[in-house]
Amino acid sequence: ILRAAAAIGDDTLQKEAGRRPVPDSFTHGTSAQRAAWLRRGYESGDPAQCDTFSGDI
Repeated sequence: ILRAAAAIGDDTLQKEAGRRPVPDSFTHGTSAQRAAWLRRGYESGDPAQCDTFSGDI
């Protein structure tokens, strides 16, 4: 599951499309950010911990 979350990060998708990642264009986070939020919710057992709008990673 963590690999899947990381595989669809904006940075990875831009690299796979042959482009240089442009952080200002990211709308869904980097691969590392997506994996970290998923890991936080999974390890805590609380889906509310995956709330990316309420805090920094």
